[in-house]
Amino acid sequence: MATATAARNVKELVFEWEGRDKNGKVVRGEIRAGGEAQVSANLRRQGILLTKVKKRRTSGGSSIKQKDIALFTRQLATMMKAGVPLLQAFDIVGRGATNPRLTKLLGDIRSDVETGTSLSAAFRKHPMHFDALYCNLVEAGEAGGILEQLLERLAIYQEKTLAIKSKIKSALMYPIAVLVVAFLVVVIIMIKVIPAFKEVFSSFGANLPAPTLMVIAMSEFFVAYWPIIFGLIGGGGYMFMQSWKRSVKMQMVMDRLLLNLPIFGPLINKSVIARWTRTLSTMFAAGVPLVEALDSVGGASGNAVYAEATTKIQRDVSTGSALTTSMQSTGVFPNMVIQMASIGEESGSLDHMLGKAAEFYEDEVDDMVKGLSSLMEPIIIVVLGTVIGGIVVAMYLPIFQIGQVV
Repeated sequence: MATATAARNVKELVFEWEGRDKNGKVVRGEIRAGGEAQVSANLRRQGILLTKVKKRRTSGGSSIKQKDIALFTRQLATMMKAGVPLLQAFDIVGRGATNPRLTKLLGDIRSDVETGTSLSAAFRKHPMHFDALYCNLVEAGEAGGILEQLLERLAIYQEKTLAIKSKIKSALMYPIAVLVVAFLVVVIIMIKVIPAFKEVFSSFGANLPAPTLMVIAMSEFFVAYWPIIFGLIGGGGYMFMQSWKRSVKMQMVMDRLLLNLPIFGPLINKSVIARWTRTLSTMFAAGVPLVEALDSVGGASGNAVYAEATTKIQRDVSTGSALTTSMQSTGVFPNMVIQMASIGEESGSLDHMLGKAAEFYEDEVDDMVKGLSSLMEPIIIVVLGTVIGGIVVAMYLPIFQIGQVV
């Protein structure tokens, strides 16, 4: 047990060092090693006389997000285009990273590359952070000697994808936040306010209006069973999310339902098409064969309906069918996308035409988000006014009746 613990701690050690090279110039850097003796030995082999060393733990820190990987890809592409060697570029990016977990990840990848592993193979060891699309594009760049160009394409692709996700989240955040606050307000009214009104009304000795009786009955039920209600809501929500995450059938049902929502459905549909066309354009431009490129496109779309359609397209294309014919047979792609893909196939510029389609739908998503932001405000006001206003009116009806009698 002690040996295992010690080995685990060794893996988490990063040493910051300072020394002098053969010319007496002061040099500094970071190195991953099992101890200070190993640091000294490694640097001595490089002709560096170590003068100062201290260890820094890389454990802790926040989780690595897609935004961190996109920023790393952009920085790596920029430095490689500037002629910075790959290992040195990893050192620079690793030292500049503010997240210790990202620093450790980049250090592990750099160590693999330094020992002769290809960059794509080093990335494949970390599937949680580098998906098949990312690794396939890096592998294509290594094979074709255009790694810096492919990294730049990857950076653009990730930045576009993150921008679309951010816009959709911004469109959903406001109504969700308002509805959650409204739910909490209704809960407080049911538990605290209405019982106080009930005590006042019980002293009247008169028949209460039907709306008031209904609201009081709802309040009594809520006060008596609120632990069960919250338990069912929380447990049901958790089970539903787990089922959505793990069940393919549930994913298909929910993703199809999301695409058919009256307000948000068109927004989700256009964002999925934008990701689908952007992914296929990026893969095809990198020289990845169409059948192999479609392996990554379906998963990158983020929707089970389009993933199933992509599987069908891949099966048809592998048997000799044209891409546009296969896309049309699925019934999920708009005519514009099919026509642009057809023009791209005929002119030999499929990646360019799909890129143009992606840009068009990305702009459409941007415009729809702006429109939804202004549309949702009056809808939410009407809903909240109906619910909360209805409760308030129902509780004040007996007071109004008493006032009229007096």
